[in-house]
Amino acid sequence: MKKRIFTILVPIVLIIFVIAAAVGVKLIERFSYSKEQADLNDYFGITQEDDMAIILQDEILEDMAKFTSGTCYFKLSTVEQYFTDRFYVNTDEQVLLFTTDTDVIRVNIGEASNTMYVSDVPQSLGSTDPNYMAAFYDGDVLYISAEYLKNFVNFEYFGFAEPNHVQVYTQWDEYTYASLSKKTAVRYQGGIKSPILQELPADAQVTILEEMENWSKVKTESSIIGYVENKFLTDKTVSERICSTNFQEIVFHNVQKDGKINLAFHQLFENVDGSYLANALSSTKSVNVVCPTWFRLNDNSGNFTSLANTSYVAKAHELGVEVWALVTDVDSQSLYDVTIDFNELLSSSENRKTLINGLMAQVDTYELDGLNIDFEKVKNPAGTHFVQFLRELSIETRKRGVVLSVDNFVPSEYTAHYNRKEQGIVADYVIIMGYDEYYVGGGAAGPNASIKFVEDGIINTKEVVPADKIINAIPFYTRIWESGPNGLTASTLAMSAEQSWIAQTGVSPTWLDEYCQNYVEYQSGDTLYQCWLEDIDSIRVKLQVMQTHEIKGVASWKLGLETNAVWDVIEEYVGQ
Repeated sequence: MKKRIFTILVPIVLIIFVIAAAVGVKLIERFSYSKEQADLNDYFGITQEDDMAIILQDEILEDMAKFTSGTCYFKLSTVEQYFTDRFYVNTDEQVLLFTTDTDVIRVNIGEASNTMYVSDVPQSLGSTDPNYMAAFYDGDVLYISAEYLKNFVNFEYFGFAEPNHVQVYTQWDEYTYASLSKKTAVRYQGGIKSPILQELPADAQVTILEEMENWSKVKTESSIIGYVENKFLTDKTVSERICSTNFQEIVFHNVQKDGKINLAFHQLFENVDGSYLANALSSTKSVNVVCPTWFRLNDNSGNFTSLANTSYVAKAHELGVEVWALVTDVDSQSLYDVTIDFNELLSSSENRKTLINGLMAQVDTYELDGLNIDFEKVKNPAGTHFVQFLRELSIETRKRGVVLSVDNFVPSEYTAHYNRKEQGIVADYVIIMGYDEYYVGGGAAGPNASIKFVEDGIINTKEVVPADKIINAIPFYTRIWESGPNGLTASTLAMSAEQSWIAQTGVSPTWLDEYCQNYVEYQSGDTLYQCWLEDIDSIRVKLQVMQTHEIKGVASWKLGLETNAVWDVIEEYVGQ
C-alpha cells in the first residue's frame, strides 16, 4: 500500500516542481532588469556618417547638424529658428553677410570662407581669421560653423562622440541635479524592461528634468536624456547654470527724437523752393517734420531722380521743421515707364551700394535730417533683400545721426516679408500707412480708414516694434464710391472738398459708431453713391487711439488736402 502511494506521489511532486520552476523563471524574468542596449544612432535619429544630433537646452531637436573636419555646422534654417535671423545669404554672389549697427561682416561661402571681411576690408573678428570654413553648401542646404556663429550669438555648445551629438545652451537658468547612489542604467523609457541608453557609475551626476512616481527623466553629463529609478537618486541640489561666453550683445543705437512727432508728407513733382514750403505750412500747426517726395527710383541699378532743393531745407530749418526726404517706387512706372524689380535691384550688393551711396550724397549735400523709405511694391521673394538694404542703409544714416524711417502697410499675411520686427531694430521709426482699407480695384466699397482697421494696424505693429518707434499715418482724403450699371468705381475726395460735396448731395451725414466715421449715402438714378468721410470727428478718434497706445506720433498724407481746422485736433494730440 505504501509503495503504491509513493508511486503516485512522485509524479505529482515532479509536476509541482516543474510548475514551480516555470513560475519562478517567469517571476525572475518579470522582475529582472533588461540588459538590452539601445542603438544610440536610432535614438538620436542619426542616419549619415557626418550627422550630429542637437540637444537644445533639454530637448533633442529634429534638426540635425553636421560634424565635418572637426567642426560642428548648423543648417541656416536651424540658425534662423533657434539663434538669429539676421544672417543674409546671396546664393548668386555666394556670400553670407551679418550686419551690426556699424559694419557689414562678410564671408564667401565654401572653400574661401575662412577669411572675414568687415565692410569689405579683410579683417578678422578676433586675432586671426578662422582656420575652418565658416559656411558651405551641401546640396541646396547652407551650413554655418558653430564657431563662426559664436561671433554673433550668445550661446555655448559642447560636442560628444559615439555617436556625434552637440549640447547647446542659449539660456542659463536654475536646474536640479542629483547623484546616483549606485551603478545604474539610464533607460530609454521609465521601466526596467526599457533598453539601456547609458551605464553610469555610482556618484555620477544627472540633471533631473521631470520627476514621476517611481522614475525620473534625467540628462547625463554627456547629454543623454533618459530615465532612472527615483530610489537611486540622492543629494538633490538646485543650482544655476553659469554662462561663460563673455559675449557682448550687439546693440543698435537708434536716432531718437524728443516728444511726439507730427510729420506731414509733401507730395512734389517739380523742384520747389523754401517759399513754396512756407506757403504749404502756413495754415498747419505743430508740424515738426516734413517729408517731401524728392527721390524716385528710375532703374534697377540703384539710380534715382532728385528734386532736392537747398532753399526748401533752409526754410524748413528756419521754421524749426526737420526734413526727412522720401525715396519711393510708387511713381516709377507712370513717370519713367520703369517697373522696379526689387529682386534685381536689392539682391545685388553693388546695386544696394549704388543706391545707398547716392542717397547719402543727397543727405550730405542738402543737410537732410532724415530719409523715409517708401517702397510699396516689394514682392515676397525680394523681402530678404529689402531688409538687408535697410540694415546697410541704417549704418550710414546712423553714422551721420540722421533719421531712417520706413513706410509700411497695415500688417497682413501678404506683407509679412517686409519684416517689421527687423525694421523695428535697425530703423529709427516705422510708419504705418493707416489708410486704403478699401481701395479701387479691391472689389468692394468701404471706409478708407475705419477705427478698427487703424487700431488693429497699431496693435499688430506693436507686437514686433517698440511703441516709441511707431508713427501712424492718417489720411486727409477719402473716396466716393459709385455702384451702378458699369460696376463699382471710386474717385478721391480731399478732406478740404468734403463740405462742398456734401452740400451738393443735399444729404446730412450720419455718424457710424462701428467705423467712427460720418457717412453719406444717396441714390441718383440707377447709381448708389457712398462715402465714409475723413473729417475732424474721425481724425479725433484715431488720435485718441494713438494716444492710448502711446506710440511716437502722427503722420498725414498729404499736405494740402486737409482743412485748417484739423490742425487744431492734431495740435492737441501732439501737446498731450
